[in-house]
Amino acid sequence: MPFTHSNGSIFLVIAAGALTASAVVGGVAQGYLKQTETTARAMTAGDPARAPALIRRYGCAGCHTISGIPGGDGQVGSSLADIRQRVYIAGVMTNTPDNLIRWLVTPQTFSPRSAMPATGISEAEAREVAAYLYAH
Repeated sequence: MPFTHSNGSIFLVIAAGALTASAVVGGVAQGYLKQTETTARAMTAGDPARAPALIRRYGCAGCHTISGIPGGDGQVGSSLADIRQRVYIAGVMTNTPDNLIRWLVTPQTFSPRSAMPATGISEAEAREVAAYLYAH
């Protein structure tokens, strides 16, 4: 049986423990996100921080669900959540950073009947978007 003081101090101990646990979990999540972003930068030579503006500019979120992008809830194409864990891109090519970048620039080269349009995104911009997708 836990020790309780007449003024309810056991509640304070429990609350303090819960806050500490929450801070630890938040710190672990923050560390994981930073590590994932660092890995994504190394894989793509892109900067995930630059991608949200590009994703909006090229209309990616109009077709795809993209985590972390406001309004990124499109239902035309597949969700892009956890794309780094997939084996294939669009079911037609091995999921590698170079392939993802090339797919973003010219999808019809790899799948002529794809509904994914050639958006006009440059290779440099596609690197930023690929970094974001691999980081999230």
